[in-house]
Parts: sequence; structure tokens; C-alpha cells
Amino acid sequence: MKKAAFVTGGSGDIGSAICRRLAAEGYTVCIGYNTNKSSAEKVCEELKTTGADAFTVGCDIRDRKSVQKTVQKCSELTGGIELLVNNAGTAHIGLFTDMSEEELLSVIDTDLIGAMRVTKAFLPEMIREHKGVIINISSVWGEKGASCEVAYSAAKAGLNGFTKALARETAPSGIRVNAVSCGFIDTKMNSQLTDAERSMLLDEIPASRFGRCEDIAELCAFLASEKASYINGQIIRADGCWI
Repeated sequence: MKKAAFVTGGSGDIGSAICRRLAAEGYTVCIGYNTNKSSAEKVCEELKTTGADAFTVGCDIRDRKSVQKTVQKCSELTGGIELLVNNAGTAHIGLFTDMSEEELLSVIDTDLIGAMRVTKAFLPEMIREHKGVIINISSVWGEKGASCEVAYSAAKAGLNGFTKALARETAPSGIRVNAVSCGFIDTKMNSQLTDAERSMLLDEIPASRFGRCEDIAELCAFLASEKASYINGQIIRADGCWI
């Protein structure tokens, strides 16, 4: 049976790049989406044209019942998930004092609790099989903190702590848990920046370029592979030496 992966937020820029890279590595890929079904289906059809096995799976990571249904569907489609990539997320830019309670809870529930909720649902099967890889997509702001992205920074910092702690807890069960700490990745989510803002930001990055979605996908493929079999509980930064 082919190894199988589930990628939350698989319809987005980084998520779809991860799905493509995993498919190239021979994974059956379950492309997770919440509201962007059409984009997920487009990625799925693209992968199928290359001969890959791919499926779309709707999942609201903020809803426990939805997550439980996702685990069941992924199992039915693939026979069991060996690789989980927690990529789905949201952001909020603005002063912390101006955030509403609903906005604050939305960021924390999506970027931290959502990843924990999905992981908790998939873990029992991994533990039974005594194998599994979990990769959490984090951010440099979880390490450094960012003004006007306080809730997001706090959520990603929590995700980093979750990664380290869960790795220690599940390593005896043959499971590896790592996180990718992303720098500025050139995605649609960052397209709201003006040319002047992008130029100023680029000047701060010693690598002299923005990160590509493919950079993150390549790192995920490596962490999922046996080449990374002794890498566990790590927060691996991919930021062009930005911070």
C-alpha cells in the first residue's frame, strides 16, 4: 500500500506546493480544505494528470466533529495516514488592543488549537502502527514576535512548544514531530504589500530574495523522508537568514 499524507490548507499556495511535492515522492495525497473547495479540486486534478493518487477532503479544523469525519474519510480513501502536515492557518494584522474577542479566538483556534485538534485525532492510528510523521507549519514570528501580529505570534509560539513537547511524548511510539518556521514567503496572502514595502522588506533579507512556496515544500518532503529519521522535536527555520 502506498504511503499517504493529509495536508490541511492544501488548497492554498504553500499547501498546494506541499501536496505537489509529496505526490512527486509517491504519496497518496489528501488535500484538505475548508471554504476553498474549487482550488482544492483544481490541485487534485492537476496531481491526477501526473499519475498521482489524490483526493480532496473538506475539513474545518475548528470543529471537532468535522475533524473526526476527516480522519474517517482519509482512512477509507487511503487505508491510513502516515504523514500529517498542519498547514492551515489564518492571520490578523492590527493593534492587539483593537482586536475583538472573536478575532482573537479565531486566530488562536485556527493556528494553534486547530493543529492540536487535528493531530490528536490522527495520532491514535499512528501510535497503533508505531510510525508516523507530523509537520507543523509555523512562522518566524512564533520565535521573534511581530508588532501588529500579536495573536498570530502567540499562536505560532504555542505551536512551536506543542511540537517540541509532542515529539518527546510520541518518539517512543516511532513518531516524529517537527515544525517549519517560515520567513516571508511570496504568497497571495502577502500580496497586499505595496512595491515600496516589498522593497524595504527585501533589503532586510540577507538571501536577497523572498521565500518560495517550493522552498517550504522541499523542506517538508525532506522531514517526511527517512533521511530525516533522527530529526525530531525541532523548529527548523526557512527564512533566508532574515532573523
